[in-house]
Amino acid sequence: MENTITSRNRTKRMHERAAYDEATIHPILDAQPFCSVGYVFDGAPYVTPTMQWREGNHIYWHGSSASRMLETCEDAEVCVNVTLYDGMVMARSAFNHSVNYRSVMAFGRAFKVKDVADKEAKLKTFVDKLYPGRWEILRAMTSKEVKATMILGLELSEVSAKVRQGPPCDDESDYALPIWAGVIPLHVQTLAAIDDPRLASGVIAPEHVKHFKIG
Repeated sequence: MENTITSRNRTKRMHERAAYDEATIHPILDAQPFCSVGYVFDGAPYVTPTMQWREGNHIYWHGSSASRMLETCEDAEVCVNVTLYDGMVMARSAFNHSVNYRSVMAFGRAFKVKDVADKEAKLKTFVDKLYPGRWEILRAMTSKEVKATMILGLELSEVSAKVRQGPPCDDESDYALPIWAGVIPLHVQTLAAIDDPRLASGVIAPEHVKHFKIG
């Protein structure tokens, strides 16, 4: 299904920063696995952080089959947000300070992945998207582990992106003021991996550990 602009995903302010196309939305989702899932439980709003991954025009997230969040979200309306922070934007007035960012907000009714083979295939995709080739070197999942894991999905049919880039936008009369303005770039720093102290003798970090990155 193609993305539809609705009253929920239509950007209300800063329309020039909005995008509704796959070419903008998909790379943001692929660059940031960390997300927040908004839902209503027992009449109150909740937001739960988790990890997401994209397959085609769907995103998925997983957790314990006993998870309150997952149980509540199954066949319910949810809102999923993914955001990357790219820089602190410092202007010549407090009012015009901002942030450079890339974000996606998706709305829709979450569905449960029920087929066992499909669950395993999706978990493999999730792991290999983060650490290419890792699934093949891991021990196989047990039937108990598969049963204890729930996966929910959401079609990207009501979604929007919002992106801010570039320098501050000051009032024209402020540009002559003797005040520093500009951008402090931000990025996720990946440090050297730390070995588990109980590694078997002779085991070294594979390439997907050495070259891991987000963003």
